[in-house]
Amino acid sequence: MSTNIDLKDPALLASVAEKTAAARTLLRQIVDNYSPAVFANSLGAEDMVLTDLITSDKLDIDIFSLDTGRLPLETYDLIAEVKKHYGLTLKLYYPRHDLIESYTRENGINAFYESVELRKGCCYVRKVEPLQRALANNKAWITGLRALQSATREGLPIQSFDEGNRLVKFNPLADWSEKDVWAYIRLNKIPHNALHDKFYPSIGCAPCTRAITPGEDIRSGRWWWEAPESKECGLHVNKA
Repeated sequence: MSTNIDLKDPALLASVAEKTAAARTLLRQIVDNYSPAVFANSLGAEDMVLTDLITSDKLDIDIFSLDTGRLPLETYDLIAEVKKHYGLTLKLYYPRHDLIESYTRENGINAFYESVELRKGCCYVRKVEPLQRALANNKAWITGLRALQSATREGLPIQSFDEGNRLVKFNPLADWSEKDVWAYIRLNKIPHNALHDKFYPSIGCAPCTRAITPGEDIRSGRWWWEAPESKECGLHVNKA
């Protein structure tokens, strides 16, 4: 959601400049010390900031996305725009058809609305298992997570070891605010998901994402029928 920001605010500009420099330095260190590394681009605003940083600095970091099969049209449009804007063809990973068929035949096409367990089962098939394939044979993965995005991400570190996937995980934007993200996007005129302009600050699969109203938590539009503490899909749960 493109929050109202003042691009002439000296404090905001200083914050963005400082955090951008730090993110650039970290990304270069990842290339130097943790190659091969990959960036998991979920095509949200934060991920477009990292896409811009990686491509503009011509860093040797592969960029991939997970196509769950149920993404919004606007997300597919952004995938096409990324290629047009950056000359970058995102490497897409898809769910295994046998797992999708098994899940939907046993539980139904929209079973994720029925319980947290069934929702996480759907997320596993459509996101977690494809992610595991995408991360295989890499030393590090990079995400666009921010600590201020939700209660489940409070205290998010910039670097940690992902026990479940057995590699180092980096969150270069962990300390960025929403205003930092959108100031960077506007200052650098980079593409973003059109749903952000329709009050969708956090975007996932179409059936599991809705617009929010002013004052709501920015993750309240994700799995809105669930309690806040359960609102993760399994991609970012440390399985220690």
